[in-house]
Amino acid sequence: MAAMEFADVKAVCDVDSRHVAFAQQFVNKHQPTVPDGYEDYSDVLQRSDIAVILIATPDHWHAKIAIEAMRAGKDVYCEKPLTLTIDEGREIIGELERTGRVLQIGTQQRSEFEQRFIKAVALCHAGRLGTIRRVVCGINGSPSSPTLPAVEPPAELNWEAWLGPAPLTDYRYLEQDKLRPATRCHYEFRWWYEYSGGKMTDWGAHHVDIAQWAIQQSDTGPIRITPQHSVHPVRLDAHGMPTDATQYNTATEFSVECEFPNGVLLEITSKGRNGILIEGDKGQIFVNRQSLTGKPVESEAADPLPEEILQQVCKGEYPQGSHAHMRNFFLSVNSRKQPISDVYSHHRAITTCHLANIALRLGREIHWDPDKELIVNDADANDMQLRIPRSGYEIRAVMK
Repeated sequence: MAAMEFADVKAVCDVDSRHVAFAQQFVNKHQPTVPDGYEDYSDVLQRSDIAVILIATPDHWHAKIAIEAMRAGKDVYCEKPLTLTIDEGREIIGELERTGRVLQIGTQQRSEFEQRFIKAVALCHAGRLGTIRRVVCGINGSPSSPTLPAVEPPAELNWEAWLGPAPLTDYRYLEQDKLRPATRCHYEFRWWYEYSGGKMTDWGAHHVDIAQWAIQQSDTGPIRITPQHSVHPVRLDAHGMPTDATQYNTATEFSVECEFPNGVLLEITSKGRNGILIEGDKGQIFVNRQSLTGKPVESEAADPLPEEILQQVCKGEYPQGSHAHMRNFFLSVNSRKQPISDVYSHHRAITTCHLANIALRLGREIHWDPDKELIVNDADANDMQLRIPRSGYEIRAVMK
C-alpha cells in the first residue's frame, strides 16, 4: 500500500490466484486502473513499462527474484530478510555493483516509528552512553505446531512453484482455533528452516540491524558466536537439519552471544521484552517501536543532539513524511543513491542472524572471519552458508 503513494501499480504477481485477485481489487480501490495479474514473475520483469519491483514473497525466493530483477534493469524494494543464506547476500551485492541498480530492504525501523531508532543510534554515536559494552536484542521465539497432515494443495495454489528453489515436499495444512491455520505455506513459512530462519531472521532482521548500526559495526560482523540456550520443536541431525517434516522446526527458545571486533557483546534472545537494550559505561537506553527510554534520553531534552549528528546517521537524508521508508526508496530511485537501508549494512546484520542460527542448529560455538566472510575451522558450519537450488530454479541470466 505504501508504494501506491509514490507510483502507479502496473502489475501484481503470485503463485496463488486468490492473492492475485485480492491484490488487483485492493489496488483498484486506490487507483483508477486494475493492474495486470500474473503467476510467473518473469513475465513482469520482461515489461519495459515497469521500472520498480517490490518483492513480498517468502524468504527463499528473495535472492533469485532480486538478482533477476536487477539484471532486467529494475530497481528493487524487498521485504526483510533479503536473504535465506549468507552466500545469497554476497551474490546480491555483486549484482548490485555490476548493474548499478537501487535496492532498499524493508527494515522500516531505520526510517519510521517516529524515528526512535534513529535517535537511539545517534545517542550512541554522539557518545551519550559512553563506551558501549553490551547490547541485548529481545526478539521473542518462534511458535511450535502439532503434527500437520499432508493434504492436497488448494486448486488456486501452484504448490510446486511456491516451493521454487526449495526441496520438493508435501503440502501440509491444519485448521486450528486461532487467527491463522498451521501450514508449510504462506505466512507460516517463517517457522521452517527450508524457507526462512524463524524469529532470528524475522525480528532479528530489524533489531540486529539497529544494534550493529548503534555500535558502528555495520561494515563488519561478529568474530565469535556462542549458543547459550536453544529449544527446537523437532530433532536436528548432526548437520543441523530437521528430521521431522511434519512440524514447524525453527527454534522456539534461544539465546546467542555474539562478540564483535570492537569488543561489544551482543545477545540475541527469545526471552524478555521485545526491543533493544544498549548498555554503556555512562548509561543505558531501551528502544522498541513504542518507546525510547533511559537517562541519556531524558538528558537529551536539556542538551539536544546536534542536527549534524542526526543527518550523519541518516546519510544526509533525514526520513520524514508518511511512509518514510518507501519515500526514501523512491527518492533514491530518482537520485541513484543507495537508500538508508542499503544492501551492504543489511547483509552484515542478517549475516549475524544467519550465523546465530547456524550456531544454534549445530549446538556449538563458531568463529567468523568478517573480512574473508568465512567460518573458521568448521566445515559443516561453512556448508550452511549456502543452499543449492532445486533443479530448474537456478538464477536465470536475464539481462536488459
